[in-house]
Amino acid sequence: MTRGGVAEQGGNVGRVKVGILGATGLVGQQLVSRLEGHPWFELVALAASERSKGLRYGEATSWMLGPDPPRSVAGTVLCGCGAEDLAGCELLLSALDASAAGELEPLLTRAGFPIVSNASAFRQAPDVPLLIPEINADHLALIDSQRTDRSAGFLVTNPNCSVTGLALALAPLHRAFTVRRVVVTTLQAVSGAGLSGPRALDLVDNVVPFIRGEEEKIESELTKILGRMEGARLCEAELRVSAHCHRVAVQHGHLEAVSVELERSASPEQAARTLAEFEGGLRDLDLPSAPSRPIVVRSESDRPQPRLDRDTGSGMSVVVGRLRPCPVLGLKLELLSHNTVRGAAGGTLLNAELLVARGWLEGRGST
Repeated sequence: MTRGGVAEQGGNVGRVKVGILGATGLVGQQLVSRLEGHPWFELVALAASERSKGLRYGEATSWMLGPDPPRSVAGTVLCGCGAEDLAGCELLLSALDASAAGELEPLLTRAGFPIVSNASAFRQAPDVPLLIPEINADHLALIDSQRTDRSAGFLVTNPNCSVTGLALALAPLHRAFTVRRVVVTTLQAVSGAGLSGPRALDLVDNVVPFIRGEEEKIESELTKILGRMEGARLCEAELRVSAHCHRVAVQHGHLEAVSVELERSASPEQAARTLAEFEGGLRDLDLPSAPSRPIVVRSESDRPQPRLDRDTGSGMSVVVGRLRPCPVLGLKLELLSHNTVRGAAGGTLLNAELLVARGWLEGRGST
């Protein structure tokens, strides 16, 4: 038996050999942590910039997820991001920043590597899936536009961390009632800015009402994610989005206040039921990172809250609450998603698991 071309022997699945690009950054650290003991993936390469190449991971990394990195990787020597450095990898997970990704990811896909990227560099490329497995797994068909030979490399991206939670909450409503207009105000955690972003201390008694490029990403990425495939072509959803983004003194978890106009009106009760019943179509695939409930609806008047709700579903569920009438657009709600888990490393890993389960790595050996 096979799962995505990975042979099962005696009930154990032969693990896919994985490398991480940008392994020392915050998203790279999350990937390292989540790959520890992963049943489908074996971490075989940690790649970083030329200045860190040759150093041991524990020496080169300012580890932010606890006292020390996992012992299994602390002594691993960092490699470069060239194809020759990653020759033993069957799949690459990219935590590169956008500028580095824009240069390196095309070189690596041309060298034959499948890549699942958290970077923004190619999210809007017409032949690159902008993937949330519960919503648009059928967008993987775009991979065929990138290549004609299934042994060749390809690129799949996951969305901006704020868009991920917003898209998951809106997708069931879009299917049931058709979303036409969205106004969203985000209150985004410090960790969303990475290791070089503002410290929580900088935000004491303060809110920063600007995050470079964030509003544009929300407004453009949502329509692609909610789009539909027509043959080999993706048609973006016909909806309008207005975003207001703020950095706040929260460590993890992006809270978003959303007003929605629906083509077919829905009461808050109908919307809550639609969201609570959404399953996402992944249950039969048994993806290790998939939450049992992608959307959790809370009925309390003061939920969701980052400190209380960000780890729901091991950080992979979106929590929705305060569904109520909007006097302008019809419906409003609050949602919370864990920005470094569901919105970054966990989303990347879930996308990689979907590729395996759907057979996109079949026939892929070491490069």
